[in-house]
Amino acid sequence: MKHRIVVLGAGYAGAYVAGNLARRVSPADTEITVINAEPEFVQRLQLHRLAAGQEIEAPKLADVFAGTGIRLRLARVTAVDPERQIVTVADADADGGGELGYDTLLYTLGSHVADHGVPGVAEHAFDVAGRPSALRLRERLDSLGRRGEGGSVLVVGDGLTGIETATEIAESRPGLSVALIARGELGARLSAGARSHLRQACDRLGVTVLEHTSVEAVEATRVLCADGTALASDATVWTAGFAVNPIAAASGLEVTENGQIVVDRTMRSVSHPNVYAAGDSVYAIGDNGRPQPMSCGSAGYTGMQAMQAILGRLTGREIANVKLDYVGNHISLGRRDGILQMVDGEAQPKPKYVGGRKAARIKAGILRMSLWTISHPTFGLPKRKRRLAAASDASAERGGRVAV
Repeated sequence: MKHRIVVLGAGYAGAYVAGNLARRVSPADTEITVINAEPEFVQRLQLHRLAAGQEIEAPKLADVFAGTGIRLRLARVTAVDPERQIVTVADADADGGGELGYDTLLYTLGSHVADHGVPGVAEHAFDVAGRPSALRLRERLDSLGRRGEGGSVLVVGDGLTGIETATEIAESRPGLSVALIARGELGARLSAGARSHLRQACDRLGVTVLEHTSVEAVEATRVLCADGTALASDATVWTAGFAVNPIAAASGLEVTENGQIVVDRTMRSVSHPNVYAAGDSVYAIGDNGRPQPMSCGSAGYTGMQAMQAILGRLTGREIANVKLDYVGNHISLGRRDGILQMVDGEAQPKPKYVGGRKAARIKAGILRMSLWTISHPTFGLPKRKRRLAAASDASAERGGRVAV
């Protein structure tokens, strides 16, 4: 019997680990299945650009995994039973579903926008946490543009997603009035110089910044603030944090209060040793002694560590420790400006930063490299393993096995 590896989610962490596992294990001994609700790889870090009206690449996962032997199941994960080692799914293109057994499970279902219990967010707010929701916001912004009289956009939340969304919309759609609502001081996690650069960018792009403002409710055409003021809004974009999928908590896996899976240094579940986690779904302590933040960088580090651990335990080899670093933040401020803010071992911003076009080019280069790495999982694969993987692909389509 082949060892069954099932990967839940094909975001930055899941797609990277699945593709690289396929490069390193024999398809004669191992079967890798990736379960994902959407057929495309979603560049989540660029969804604010998609919402603003730009085009971003969304390669088909079937093309990404072609020649790897990976079995792609387009379905929504509805439950995990770690005792029976079963995953329950609902197929994306049908009313049916089913169960899949596994020997090793990698949980990378990521996160979604968190409404924090604020009334009206689910009903009236837009977000850029997923491709469908980003396209929904794009359609709304298009409709405001067609009116010919502009419109008002409120971006709630001054984290990285909020800053990038507000500046991108302001630059791409200058006919709209854009405001960014910050609960505290804008750019509080940046150095003094980077904060000044951020303010200058907002001024240049015409983004109104409302600091020390807390939103208590979202309505169809306005938001209500804690101080009693009401702000008119034709499109409210909610970027005030992220929450993880509740499936892990419901499964019986040991999780934190917010639902992240508790793991050891190798990304292995402390309660169920054949389950691993990476990306936003995992509660991992970094080398600085602090929990890794939800970020693409953390997805890369935790994904690499999970891959090393799975390979090591499958082959009996020593498991290498991957650095779990948090080195800084790359922030886009439209297409031609940005901030690269490095942090120290205590996750505090270093005094120096990189800003302007250079920072924007660095951020763009990182995004291109991330996409290339995920889109080319067979790069460097020996010809024999590519042949075996291709044979495994064909066998899977026929419902048979590969004889090696």
